[in-house]
Amino acid sequence: MAEDLEKLTKFIAENKGKRKFKQTVELAINFKGIDLSKQDNKINIDIMLPHGKGKVKKIAVFSNDRAISEEAKQNSMEVIGSAEIEAIAKDGKRLNSLLDYELIAQPQLMPAIAKSLGQFLGPRNKMPKPLIGTTLKTMSGDLTKKITLKSKGKNVPTVHCVVGTEDMQAEEIYDNIKEIVNNINKKLGGNHIRSLYVKLTMSEPLRFI
Repeated sequence: MAEDLEKLTKFIAENKGKRKFKQTVELAINFKGIDLSKQDNKINIDIMLPHGKGKVKKIAVFSNDRAISEEAKQNSMEVIGSAEIEAIAKDGKRLNSLLDYELIAQPQLMPAIAKSLGQFLGPRNKMPKPLIGTTLKTMSGDLTKKITLKSKGKNVPTVHCVVGTEDMQAEEIYDNIKEIVNNINKKLGGNHIRSLYVKLTMSEPLRFI
């Protein structure tokens, strides 16, 4: 609706450019009338944002394959070999640094990654995406647009996600939000959204709906 877009445009204009870094625009979704602890209602969906997330994270590729590794290096991606996986699991600093990356993995390495890093990456929804049936270039492009929404049970009836950055057009962020809402309504079979809040990284939240 026009008034929603106008409200969002004004909010972003009032809060952008106030930090020394590019702020992320984030969305909090609160639910009503549905038990998210029930298996059928649990939210775990990937959504392709029509205008992307704006801020492109670094990409790291777990690979022992020479061709995959060479392609990764040519596209400025970091390569992590299988011999490093156990060492990373024992190094808190390197482990936490993985959160700064979008992660891709050669499928054959997924069991080793799950065994050594799954306990850390899994709960943070950061397990690598296996490189299956596509190229690194295509997959890396998708990662700049894809978000994952995941509910955490009945007692936490809220999900959070990124919808853009402060330098994007408000219309683009608005389209991204609409795509998320449409996907949630499709998953839950009706409108179970109580409220939506939008905020920049360091701003106060705005009740959007």
